[in-house]
Amino acid sequence: MIKIFNKIFKPKHHTTTASPSLPESQELSDKPTKAVNQKLSSSPNNTSWEISQFAVPEAEGKTRFHDFELPDKLMQAIHSLGFSYCTPIQAEVLTATLAGRDAIGRAQTGTGKTAAFLVSTIKQLLETPSPTPRYAGEPRALILAPTRELAMQIANDAKELCKFSSINVTTIMGGMEYDKQRRHLHNEFLDIVVATPGRLIDYYEKQDIHLDLLEMLVIDEADRMLDMGFIPQVRRIVRATPKQGDRQTLLFSATFNDEVTRLIDQWTYQPVKVEIEPEQVTTDTVVQHFYMVEENSKAKLLVNLILQEDLHRIIVFANRRDQTRKLQELLYQVGISCDLLSGEVAQKKRLRTLEDFREGRIRVLVATDVAGRGIHVDGISHVINYNLPDDLEDYVHRIGRTGRAGATGVAISLTGESDAFLLPELEQLLGMSLTIEQPPENYLTKPLPVKSKTSPTKSHRHKPHKQYKKTGHHKKPQRRR
Repeated sequence: MIKIFNKIFKPKHHTTTASPSLPESQELSDKPTKAVNQKLSSSPNNTSWEISQFAVPEAEGKTRFHDFELPDKLMQAIHSLGFSYCTPIQAEVLTATLAGRDAIGRAQTGTGKTAAFLVSTIKQLLETPSPTPRYAGEPRALILAPTRELAMQIANDAKELCKFSSINVTTIMGGMEYDKQRRHLHNEFLDIVVATPGRLIDYYEKQDIHLDLLEMLVIDEADRMLDMGFIPQVRRIVRATPKQGDRQTLLFSATFNDEVTRLIDQWTYQPVKVEIEPEQVTTDTVVQHFYMVEENSKAKLLVNLILQEDLHRIIVFANRRDQTRKLQELLYQVGISCDLLSGEVAQKKRLRTLEDFREGRIRVLVATDVAGRGIHVDGISHVINYNLPDDLEDYVHRIGRTGRAGATGVAISLTGESDAFLLPELEQLLGMSLTIEQPPENYLTKPLPVKSKTSPTKSHRHKPHKQYKKTGHHKKPQRRR
């Protein structure tokens, strides 16, 4: 009875701003509607465009986006992004989901899976009338991601694909302004919401967002959700949505272990299963090098690799936060523009760092696995593993930052004595034999340049708080004589 009572009488948030004129074909209700972020027909994005401007020839063994009956506004966005042919997972997923089927995909990063579920979601929202009357705080589609960086990247990709339509994209995640996000939920209609589980549950418990009218649910990197302990929260979120069969569910995971399989059975209805093998990601588009090197020579090899080969837009992965800090300081001191991305970096700083890296203002990004999982930046030429990851599944995710969606890239692993013990297991995971190489001799003998003695972090890390400056308590006590 309580559940039924809450369902009927739950508070809905009315939007209060006046609505712009709507087309005659759209039925008006007596409920207030929003004007903010409404894309009008006079918008510069809605310039005259015809599908004839997007000519892609048929090619044997390839699937075009033209082969699916996608709305023109969506095709215009795909055209503007420079896409022509579908990746394998896009072709298989779209065939199933555009027919209304649930789908589960086993694919690593860099296969184009994000575009696959976004195209399906946007087509559904464009072609299906929104519910009437409509209330603020009720999304039509929900995409769950395990990390803030991944959520931001998905939201950015979604906005690019929606830029010629009136569909809006909202991001809900921790580390950002809590009250600002909450006001948005109270004042705006929601089409697509991209969220991390923790912050979404918080708003749901406060009845700031309602999921009972959800049409599409996408769960990305389900195995990572499991590893990070988010599954109890995700279960609660799924229970708040319509039941299986009344919503369309898409779930993606790098692995299908027993726990993920149980979740698939609980959350999807007769799904189509799409699998893209890991080796298609690692061997076809990424050239892999394994340099045998002593631990105390890794730093010199790393710096000379970057300088001698004039590498730009690269990511260096290390296993521990203290390692990433030391590497950032080393690269800074030799004059290489770089920044740090790890779990101890504040969210706003992470976003600025990613933007600087994306815009080319920094040359090297030093990252840990947890933070690096959400890095989706085009044009990364090299990934350097300062050491092999403890969990070898993360090796595939690391090198998946380069060689994305058909592009080519290079992955270099600095293999020390402790890393060598992991190579047989990595060969088994990749299904291929790995060749261990000696790095170029001059990369190990050439002395490191020193251009700055100031650390990018030490210069401000130990400044005393202002309240201690007044009292002088931050000063070291003088030794008594």
